[in-house]
Amino acid sequence: MAPFEPAALPELLPVFYRRLFPHGPYGRWLSYGGVKNYFQLREFSFTLRDDVYLRFQSFSSPQELERELQKINPYKIDIGAVYSHRPNQHNTVHLGAFQPQEKELVFDIDMTDYDDVRSCCSSADICSKCWTLMTIAVRIIDRALVEDLGVRHRLWVYSGRRGVHCWVCDDAVRKWSPALRAAAVEYLSLVKGGADTVKKVNLSHPVHPFIRHSVNVVEKYFEEYALRGQDILGSPEKWDKVLALIPEDILPCQGRAKDSVQRWELLRARLERTRGRPAAQGPCYADWEVMLQFCFPRLDINVSKGLNHLLKSPFSVHPKTGRVSVPLDLQRLDQFDPFAVPTITSLCQELDTANSDGEQEDGGATEPKRRTRDYKKTSLAPYVRVFEQFVEGMESARRGERIRRSDLQGDF
Repeated sequence: MAPFEPAALPELLPVFYRRLFPHGPYGRWLSYGGVKNYFQLREFSFTLRDDVYLRFQSFSSPQELERELQKINPYKIDIGAVYSHRPNQHNTVHLGAFQPQEKELVFDIDMTDYDDVRSCCSSADICSKCWTLMTIAVRIIDRALVEDLGVRHRLWVYSGRRGVHCWVCDDAVRKWSPALRAAAVEYLSLVKGGADTVKKVNLSHPVHPFIRHSVNVVEKYFEEYALRGQDILGSPEKWDKVLALIPEDILPCQGRAKDSVQRWELLRARLERTRGRPAAQGPCYADWEVMLQFCFPRLDINVSKGLNHLLKSPFSVHPKTGRVSVPLDLQRLDQFDPFAVPTITSLCQELDTANSDGEQEDGGATEPKRRTRDYKKTSLAPYVRVFEQFVEGMESARRGERIRRSDLQGDF
């Protein structure tokens, strides 16, 4: 893959917004079937060159947004709430009257929040070893959203650098109050406490089904990620960090265990034996607590509960890595490789190669048709298809609901 140079963005972004950005499905997504004034009341914000920041941008149609993107070529796009008045006219509205009304329920999961439980990387750096944490997070949160909270339309997106975002787009959920959003995040949170807190997961009996489901997910990845990849019991220092989470009366001796896998087996065997014994405080789930502290998703409640909080748009280009913020295919989540996500540099090179091969064929094509084909010539195509399938799923559900309501009215 061609190396990305941030200095090249002024040349590459006009090509990206003109020929690669999926304006069609993007506009259909945020229009939500033509709900009155929904698109027009939506806030967009743009980060331009030299960190010039434009908030409260709004547009009368997806076509107007498309023209603006191609005119100013933003380095970053953020999406905000649907407001009571058009955001670009907020200065003309009486103080206090301009208020956010609706927004998708969003989650922002950032790898930097796991720095206390990963040894391979820190800060903004990621690798294939610690990326497993994002896979676990998506698996746990997505299952709970569907099976526990009853939502349907979830768009999971790679941030372009070190994390993932989720957009929950159900009609009812977009109307949730900040209190409801905070309650949902609280339900989905287990790891509590800051840097000074040693034990951040505390389970009590009986264990909630959500926690049992989460442990089942973590168990599938724990040996490969934590025991082999992070080697969490591989040295006395690491061993002590784990033992600090275990009750003293259960601590096993290391015996002849030679690596993290064997030490963990000793520890779990000791805990399994004690779990069956009657105890005043109930069974001990220290092994589950360790697994969850090292692997459970870490959510930022403020991102999710605030209606006026902005979140980076899908298909925005990350200005530091050049990678496109692409939707995740949950059917192939375990195969997702953030380092294989195309950069704006590689996409533009793919376009150049495809055009030099097929210039004669495109001679008579109109601009919209040519642009539709352009992204299909590049490695962005499968990600756009995932996005289109998501939008089509929402549109199909909307049609089904209209038919259902029509049938109900006909019954009377």
